[in-house]
Amino acid sequence: MTVVRIGTRASNLARTQSTLVGEALTTATGLEFELVMIRTEGDVSTAPLAQIGGTGVFVSALREALLRGEIDLAVHSLKDLPTTPPEGIAMAAVPTREDPRDVVVARDGLTLGELPQGARVGTGAPRRVAQIAALGLGVDLVDVRGNVDTRLGKVVDGALDAVVLARAGLARLGRVDEATEVLDPLQVLPAPGQGALAVECRVGDSLRDVVHKALDDPRSRACVEAERALLAELEAGCSAPVGALAEVAEGDLGDELWVRAVALSPDGALFVRRSASGPLDDPVGLGQKLAAEMLAEGAAELINETPK
Repeated sequence: MTVVRIGTRASNLARTQSTLVGEALTTATGLEFELVMIRTEGDVSTAPLAQIGGTGVFVSALREALLRGEIDLAVHSLKDLPTTPPEGIAMAAVPTREDPRDVVVARDGLTLGELPQGARVGTGAPRRVAQIAALGLGVDLVDVRGNVDTRLGKVVDGALDAVVLARAGLARLGRVDEATEVLDPLQVLPAPGQGALAVECRVGDSLRDVVHKALDDPRSRACVEAERALLAELEAGCSAPVGALAEVAEGDLGDELWVRAVALSPDGALFVRRSASGPLDDPVGLGQKLAAEMLAEGAAELINETPK
């Protein structure tokens, strides 16, 4: 193989992320790469994510191209991946994760708490809507879709007073200084897998071991495996009002995982919030254990509640 074909969505952020993966692969192995643009359902539709299903809308077309042999690797924002393992496809690597927190980009350099009541705050994520509503700030949460430039442009042109989006995307685009506030996870937990990338290849492809050795970060993988196991156990999709964040912490017997999670009703009025810690070598078990505790407290009923 002389050139590795990396499948990517066509947005500026997706191309930037895929280029970062390709450059890291070239640095580690000497393999050259080229980007192959793939249009996904999420790129074509303008409907709210929750309305078109959320789970997998940015992923399926890339995976189909991978299985057809049109590309050798697919790069995804890991938070977009369905939790059900795809047949014939392996997650070759989870590169080192970016800061997973959400940020606010607001007019006049304001923070979320400084915005006046009734201020229009844009986000397309039910998770963010529910958690920000739960803060009781009195802002008007407006559904917004589109790439980073489109969202930020709505603040510049005055259509919105602020938008909320992932810090990782701004960081990879070199625009993190435009954020006016980084949201504390105590207030707004990120989406499971947020800030991480997933590099997928075909099962049985010799490229899998090469990519894993070159790019995989074991700590980042453990964190997202715990978060995704929780999401799967809750039977919630990537657009559900569920936030989770796993971090590696120093325990009495060495490094361990600490996971915080929240499941909310769509309006944020009710929620189940839990945390747990466990061994670094069993992230899936820890995520499943925490989810079981949340289910026992009624998390499933909240997630599946019809938005008012």
